Amino acid sequence: MFVNLHSILAHYTCIRCRAATFITSIDLIMLERTIPSSGEKIPVIGLGTWQTFDVSGQAELENCTKVLHAWDVHGGRLIDSSPMYGKAEAAIGTVTSNAPLRDNYFYATKVWTTGLQQGIQQMQQSFDRMGRKTVDLMQIHNLVDWKAHLPQLRKMKEEGTIRYIGITHYRDSSHKELANILNSEHDIDFVQFNYSLFNRHAEEYLLQTAMHNQVATLINRPFGEGSMLQTVQNKTLPPWAIEQDITTWPGFILKYIISHPAVTCVIPATNKSQHAASNALAGSDFIPNEAFRKKMVDYIKGI
Repeated sequence: MFVNLHSILAHYTCIRCRAATFITSIDLIMLERTIPSSGEKIPVIGLGTWQTFDVSGQAELENCTKVLHAWDVHGGRLIDSSPMYGKAEAAIGTVTSNAPLRDNYFYATKVWTTGLQQGIQQMQQSFDRMGRKTVDLMQIHNLVDWKAHLPQLRKMKEEGTIRYIGITHYRDSSHKELANILNSEHDIDFVQFNYSLFNRHAEEYLLQTAMHNQVATLINRPFGEGSMLQTVQNKTLPPWAIEQDITTWPGFILKYIISHPAVTCVIPATNKSQHAASNALAGSDFIPNEAFRKKMVDYIKGI
């Protein structure tokens, strides 16, 4: 299908101008966290692409552009994808192809197949779809055949085609295996897993294991694919949260997640530009301390 890149770029420019005016007026800067293995800093609110970027039509791609740049003008950099996500990698390649800051993004994707050669071929396809000669972070998706892929990722990192190595999963039942790998394979740079205010299983040991091994963390499913937001959508935010300019439930949840010292970056996905901007703004200004975090947990338990 023909895609009008000039139209996409026009949306990009317009959104950046409007949002840049807004961000200057309120002067908020997104918090950054350090990647332990390198010392590089990345902003705490990334952008997931599961389902939301699995598109190919011109109107849908233009919407992805709006989402991307409503987020990036507030400091977002890390974009996470996977060949499992359908057309998402290709959509990223399209909407970033003419972006003035395309090389400022931190591109993360995954290998999701069995077999060494199949993995090599799939990763090359990911590079091609995203329009990248190098990828910042290559992760082994859901630990699929990780022992076969890990040596190849090490080779690619040494060659400079990727900069970081990661492993991922999205289920509580896999947290122990992720932790065991971090304890045995000491050249893992990133670990991605599920964590939320509504599901704090990662606090039992995985977050601490990542911190102990100096591994950066990416947090998926912060809203439980929307189910958690449905739980609270008709509930009132507590006054003590509003006093800290936490005015949305997504912001409330994201604030809790990024306030954990072991969290490097959260990757919420959305297909609405206003939500992307709101999510990004949750990464700036007030960060809850331990006492505030406890109040957040207690409040959620009471709902």
